[in-house]
Amino acid sequence: MRIWAIANQKGGVGKTTTAITLGALLSLEGEDTLLVDLDPHGSLTSYFGFDPESGADGVYTLFRQMAAGQRPSAKELIRPTSFAHLQVLTASTAMATLDRQLGTREGMGLVLKRTLQSLSAEYRNVMVDCPPMLGVLMVNALAACNRLLIPVQTEFLALKGLDRMLHTLKMIQRSRQIPIDHLIVPTLFDRHTEASAQSLQRLHEHYHENLWDGVIPVDAKFREASMAGLPLPMMSDTARGIQAYRALLEFLLDSTRKTPQEALS
Repeated sequence: MRIWAIANQKGGVGKTTTAITLGALLSLEGEDTLLVDLDPHGSLTSYFGFDPESGADGVYTLFRQMAAGQRPSAKELIRPTSFAHLQVLTASTAMATLDRQLGTREGMGLVLKRTLQSLSAEYRNVMVDCPPMLGVLMVNALAACNRLLIPVQTEFLALKGLDRMLHTLKMIQRSRQIPIDHLIVPTLFDRHTEASAQSLQRLHEHYHENLWDGVIPVDAKFREASMAGLPLPMMSDTARGIQAYRALLEFLLDSTRKTPQEALS
């Protein structure tokens, strides 16, 4: 099972778009793929037509059941989408209370890892869309994943968010005592603006060791796909954004094959 967490401690950098697009591309190859929405705002959940305000199923139920000493049945909480090989473990706004309710309770940092272990025979790929703040939900994502993707919008303030995310990553790695493989992905790149070009240059200067060489461009097709409730690969396989995500996916799969550690660490 490949488990990729998508995280940044700044919103609006393309986390949800990255999770949905990579998941859709994999599902189109016939690979069973699970999208996990760990963000209480529920953008990924809403994208597929589920209402994060309507109930507390999905991720929230997993945490409550495990805290009560029960063995949750994740399969019963996973929702099918309209697309073959693509399913969703939904978020709810109630998840915003988990830190206050359960954040200090022992074992709560491993809820997602244990859940995905129980599903390892069901899915080839898991994409975890993280909240933009450090707490029990992000800790769960980083404990469960074998790779962390950090989308970074190519503009100055987003680079500040990257510094916070890398600081968080170091803290989690110290407590986990296992390095977390991570890749910085430049997003929302506008080749017509000097600000984008300068931000990309700074990424190469300061973060080149963990930086993907490509960029995800600004592409209005993503907005059109969101309004239609469709992952962009299902709507247009020739869009510039899709070509870029396809190149990113190729890079990720190639590097995984070179270091084939797909089991949960």
